Amino acid sequence: MPFLYRWSKTVQTHLFGPACVLCHGTAPLTHDLCADCQADLPWLDAACHHCALAMPTAATERVCRDCRRRPLAEQALAALHYRAPVDWLITRLKFNARMPHARVLGDLLAERIVASDLDRPDWLVPVPLHARNLRERGFNQAERIARRIAGPLDTPLAVHAVQRGRNTQRQSTLAASARRANVRDAFVCHQDLTGAHVAIVDDVVTTGHTARALAACLRRAGALRVDLYAVARA
Repeated sequence: MPFLYRWSKTVQTHLFGPACVLCHGTAPLTHDLCADCQADLPWLDAACHHCALAMPTAATERVCRDCRRRPLAEQALAALHYRAPVDWLITRLKFNARMPHARVLGDLLAERIVASDLDRPDWLVPVPLHARNLRERGFNQAERIARRIAGPLDTPLAVHAVQRGRNTQRQSTLAASARRANVRDAFVCHQDLTGAHVAIVDDVVTTGHTARALAACLRRAGALRVDLYAVARA
C-alpha cells in the first residue's frame, strides 16, 4: 500500500502539479499544503515555556503548575494543538507511511522555530523507536521530522546517539498514570554530550513522560541544556 500511494502521488504531481494533503487543491511546489489550509490549522500560540502545554492567552506567567515544580525542558516549543486535522496528519504518517506528511509537519515546525527567539541547539535528537518497532514500521516518524527541520536550523542530527533499550508499550494505549513507569530508564545514550545544548524532536507530546525520560538520559550523558521541539501538543 505505501508503494501504491507513492506511485499514485508521483503520477498526480506530474499530471496536475502538487496537491494539498488536506484539501487536494493546488499547493506550492515545495510545501504540500495550500495557504488556506495552513492558515486554518490549530496553531498553538500560548504555551508553557518548559513543556509547551497550552495555557490561557491572558496568562501572565507562561509556566504550568507541573513545570514550576519540575521543568520538563529548559525551553519547549510545539507548533500546533493535537486536534483535527493535525492528528490525522500525524497518525497517517506513523501508521500509513504518508511521507508527504513528514515534510508538511517538519516544515511547519521549522517555521515556528525559526520565527521564535529560541537559541539554536548543538544537536537534534529525535525520539528513538525500539529496533523491533523500527523494523516493523520501516522508519521513525520523529527522525523524518527532525531531518526536515535540520536544514533550516543549520543543526546536525544525533540519530544514533540514543537507543530505546527496551521495547516499551505504546504510550497511547496506556492510562496517563502508567506512562511514566512505561518509559522509565527506557533510553540509553551512546554519545558523550558533555556541555552540549540538545533539542529533543517528537511528533506529538501528550503527558510529557517520554520526553522527560529522554531528557534525563541526555543529561546523564552530559548535556548542559535540553530543549523540546514537537509538532503538536495534546
